[in-house]
Amino acid sequence: MTRIAFALLASLSLSACESELDNKPAAAVEAAPPAAAAPAPEAPGASIPAGAVALSPSSHIEWVGAKVTKDHPGGFKTLRGHAQIADGAVTSGQVVIDVASLYSDAAKLTKHLKDPDFFDLPTYPNATFAITSVQPSAAPGATHTVTGTLDLHGVSKEISFPATVTVTDGAATIAAEFLLNRKDFGMAYAGKADDLIRDEVLVKGELSFGG
Repeated sequence: MTRIAFALLASLSLSACESELDNKPAAAVEAAPPAAAAPAPEAPGASIPAGAVALSPSSHIEWVGAKVTKDHPGGFKTLRGHAQIADGAVTSGQVVIDVASLYSDAAKLTKHLKDPDFFDLPTYPNATFAITSVQPSAAPGATHTVTGTLDLHGVSKEISFPATVTVTDGAATIAAEFLLNRKDFGMAYAGKADDLIRDEVLVKGELSFGG
């Protein structure tokens, strides 16, 4: 191999490794305790529980998936939910994600993500995150650790991740950015042999309740 070809190959290899996912904290994932199973998702338009505050329309959940050659950003357009706030803290909550509202940076990819290789929309139309604990944390760049049961693709797991949480006048905001391993939730599609998909997906967003 010539010196020029070797330098070009090295440059391509280096650029292929650069991703928004790099150096991001990973969520801790464990089997969900039976007692902590997520409650049934609320029906669209259903009233929220007494004393709870509703999820604000400004809330958003985005994600970034990566393969060898590039990152693919996306997210979900439709969320609903609520949280309980007491004594200046979030004590519990629920967020329901409408999987049909999934979008990405390419129409072909969006369609594929809704197929059985990934989210399997016809079988699992919703994903649910039930917040069970919000505790102060000294983790870099975070104020709290948020723990809850994530029900995704028919798999329920307890996840914990660093977040910045603010509570004021009966309203709360949870902002976070963390990696989640899709294979923990049964999404094992590998991608093309020459352009494999990373197991980790960057989840990022902000949930606002009340206000």
